[in-house]
Amino acid sequence: MTTEVKLMMHFERFSSAIRALIQSWSPLGATLGAILLVEIGVQTVAQSGQGSTSQGAAAPSLIPSQSRLPAPELNLTDIAGSNVNLASYRGKVVLLDFWAVDCGGCVIEIPWYVEFDKKYHDKGLQLIGIDMYGESPAYIKPFMQKSHMQYPVAVGNDEIGKRFHADELPKTMLIDRQGRVAVSHVGIVDKATFERDIQDLLK
Repeated sequence: MTTEVKLMMHFERFSSAIRALIQSWSPLGATLGAILLVEIGVQTVAQSGQGSTSQGAAAPSLIPSQSRLPAPELNLTDIAGSNVNLASYRGKVVLLDFWAVDCGGCVIEIPWYVEFDKKYHDKGLQLIGIDMYGESPAYIKPFMQKSHMQYPVAVGNDEIGKRFHADELPKTMLIDRQGRVAVSHVGIVDKATFERDIQDLLK
């Protein structure tokens, strides 16, 4: 994980505390503090590896085939009312994204995942999003429309979180065609490396 991505994760965790501190300042101090907070966030996002390969190609992060374990069971109803059963996607490569609209790092990744969906869906890639903040469908749907998310999204719960160890967001998993976990990544993924992993699993 790059230093920039680590900074983004720390920024996500501490931003609420910083905002509370800003609110206790004088009006001028609050304004300057808010500007500083936004600047830190923008700089961190800009440096967090937006899929550029200019920093050098990272090695694929796939778990060796012989060491992969079966993915836990997942059976939910998505926000469109359709059943999402992980077992039904056996034979496909599944990108399972544990995310939330109000998770800054998650939102950074969504355009990448939408791009992957467009490029690889017809080759056997299936995306599934699980909202882990308990956000309502009425809150999630406008974001999905704005972001052009065409894949199923369901709202998770504590049991799902425990089952998939989704204690921190974002968390993304790649599940191979045999239903085994090939990647389990916490934090913002490296786009280029993650795409190579998808391509390898689709072969």
